[in-house]
Amino acid sequence: AAPHPGAVRRARCGPGKRPVGRGAALPPGPDLRHFLREAAAGKPRPEPEPQPEPGSAPGTGKVYLETYGCQMNVNDTEIAWAILQKSGYARTKELAEVSTLAALADGFFCRLGREKAEQTIWNRLQHLRALKAQQQKAGRPLRIGLLGCMAERLKEEILHREKLVDIVAGPDAYRDLPRLLAVAESGQRAANVLLSLDETYADILPVQTSAGGTTAFVSIMRGCDNMCSYCIVPFTRGRERSRPIASILQEVRMLSEQGVKEVTLLGQNVNSFRDMSEVQFQSAAAPVLSRGFRTVYKAKPGGLRFAHLLDQVSRIDPEMRIRFTSPHPKDFPDELSVLQLIQERHNICKQLHLPAQSGSTRVLEAMRRGYTREAYLELVRHVREAIPGVSLSSDFIAGFCGETEEDHQQTVSLLRAVRYNMGFLFAYSMRQKTRAYHRLQDDVPADVKKRRLEELIAVFREEAAKANEAMVGQSQLVLVEGPSKRSASELCGRNDGNIKVIFPDTELGDAASCGAAVRARPGDYVLVQVTAASSQTLKGVLLARTTLSRATAAR
Repeated sequence: AAPHPGAVRRARCGPGKRPVGRGAALPPGPDLRHFLREAAAGKPRPEPEPQPEPGSAPGTGKVYLETYGCQMNVNDTEIAWAILQKSGYARTKELAEVSTLAALADGFFCRLGREKAEQTIWNRLQHLRALKAQQQKAGRPLRIGLLGCMAERLKEEILHREKLVDIVAGPDAYRDLPRLLAVAESGQRAANVLLSLDETYADILPVQTSAGGTTAFVSIMRGCDNMCSYCIVPFTRGRERSRPIASILQEVRMLSEQGVKEVTLLGQNVNSFRDMSEVQFQSAAAPVLSRGFRTVYKAKPGGLRFAHLLDQVSRIDPEMRIRFTSPHPKDFPDELSVLQLIQERHNICKQLHLPAQSGSTRVLEAMRRGYTREAYLELVRHVREAIPGVSLSSDFIAGFCGETEEDHQQTVSLLRAVRYNMGFLFAYSMRQKTRAYHRLQDDVPADVKKRRLEELIAVFREEAAKANEAMVGQSQLVLVEGPSKRSASELCGRNDGNIKVIFPDTELGDAASCGAAVRARPGDYVLVQVTAASSQTLKGVLLARTTLSRATAAR
């Protein structure tokens, strides 16, 4: 498509307009205010009719979708597929009959580098070279598309590297996929990687890619404003913007009706959520940060905040567990609103992800995390005081720019001091566009990064094993997810703290039917007595099938 003369890369869009192509706009969609009123009243969520560009026909091909990288990409796949399905495309699981293959991938998630996902994509493209040539000879041209963060970040390289990719679409351009596909069908390559200041896909009902699943992720916001020096998310997913609460509640209600038993509210920085769609809340005061925490941006007044969203979501279905990820430590204010909700509501999991990244104040300053080691430890104390028995997880980066051996040992000591139940630890991998790339030196040798990472992993596992061993002998409420990957005679699920639990697939009593023998199925809540523990999993024996409400009442 020819560039629009008035195109602005980060243009602000009004209702019904989105930046697509190089400045072109899709025809206006449904009025968002009307949609929010209907959703708030509990009416079915409307879906916009596809609006193809003049002269283009609705899609008739078959689409094959692959997803790599972070959980946000799984959610994006569901959004992209909803848009393509409305435009007449069919989905297939057979590569041999596909006309369009789209891979959704990121090279960087909010916490740290995902270099492996990015390399996997390049390798996958090489594998598809033969299939594309074969399809071309058979008169069935195969169009390959790359969507998501990696597409936005590496557009030029993707389009010109061996010229295998026909379509490139960034995270804010999924509405434009039908037009991009039409352009590709004409033999041209098409790209749209424009970032939007207001796109949240609030009027798109994601199509769940795992039908019949017991768990689901619901995106509540997009982008990030924190500008941590190692992170490329603000440059690949844009500035932070929150989805209207009414549309989130409508999606959670739909998932409840489908039998989903656990929903995770998803975003790069969920506890800075701020819904500005309701006029009467736009003058609300900005939250005050806890002592020892700061931001790189001015406090943002107005809007409905995360505590309000969490309250409303938890009321939809008392038998549906609610989780959220990822929060930022700075956005847990001194007042206990979110923490109180977690403690009081039986269906909000007593589990928090508190990404520390480092145990050294000096390194945290270089990372622009907005807190010191001491402030982080005070937050951990505050959380454990408010939510007794809470399960904690965290992220850590080994070998960040300028990290000394003393800095590393401070991270080791933080791992021991907090004793996390789960952890995500990676060696630092510098990314272009980030502040670290422009301002800092990636000066820790690769072998030192590797050694420090191995030390962090060893200490984490040692401490997590101790934390998990404290549960041996206890009864844990587990949501059954399905068969264990290692044994067909065992089932697996997760407890309230999000720790994997393995147990035999045997007959058990049902608390609701006077002990009648039944077998646990995915989506059931069961009581498991823990008999063994490691740093990663719990093992136990089945006691009974129950419900979330009954198990809570019996405590």
